[in-house]
Amino acid sequence: MTDSPLLQVLDVRPAGDALDVFTGPNLRHWRTRLFGGQVLGQVAVAAGRTVTGDRDLHSLHAYFLRPGQPDVPVAFSVERLRDGRSFSARRVQATQNGVPILSAIASFQTRSEGLDHAEPAPDVPDPEDLPSDQDLLAALDHPVARQLGEGRHVDVRHVEPALYLAPDPAPAARQSVWLRLDAPLPGPDLLHRAALAYASDLSVLEPVLRRHGLAWATPGMSVASLDHAMWWHRPARADEWVLYVTQSPNASGARGLATGRMYDRQRRLLATVAQEGMLRLPGEGAGA
Repeated sequence: MTDSPLLQVLDVRPAGDALDVFTGPNLRHWRTRLFGGQVLGQVAVAAGRTVTGDRDLHSLHAYFLRPGQPDVPVAFSVERLRDGRSFSARRVQATQNGVPILSAIASFQTRSEGLDHAEPAPDVPDPEDLPSDQDLLAALDHPVARQLGEGRHVDVRHVEPALYLAPDPAPAARQSVWLRLDAPLPGPDLLHRAALAYASDLSVLEPVLRRHGLAWATPGMSVASLDHAMWWHRPARADEWVLYVTQSPNASGARGLATGRMYDRQRRLLATVAQEGMLRLPGEGAGA
């Protein structure tokens, strides 16, 4: 197997001689706007490039300000807010042509011992016993299926019925998916944490759709991420199977809130995710 195509995208590099400014390529596929998960992952790596190697990324809080354009380079400007004895904080502005598209603060911590507990993982089928979404999409003759099947670079396997073309016949505000990168990802722990941030944005809002009998192909539906928070608890590999358990505690005011937990095959809790998104149906007003 070759290395993951995500490596080139996530592994941002210095932008010329500018101090603490980085850039990286965009994913090239069907979207008319940048995938938010790509920008989240790149922000994580850009912030990490300014921190000593003994400090791990443990939290990221981001606001999506404007849709990103897939054909315009993104610059990531990092501000060093604080370097303490145990923690470092960084503010990152992602811009295109000088216009902000995302603003985030990331925090890093030296490896430490302390209290330890975690919410247990649910009992679900193993990924080998579930169909790949890529295969499901390839078998569907529908433009939405063709679009959703391109350029994700993640093997996703739903425990409940996938929501690409049809809603769940048993609506519920929760779901579980297995996911892993579709190719090995070499490199340090930071890249794997960034890749998990990328993958976390693929399905996090689906419990909102599932609860209300919606699918990604619902005519006229508009969905946009508003903010995204993520906390990393334990080391992880994004190119090995990760169980992503998500639920939606609330939807109101044309916004849906979702939370998620990521576990490895040994059911260790790797990360926690929260996102609020705008979801509008036809006739419900203007977009974000």
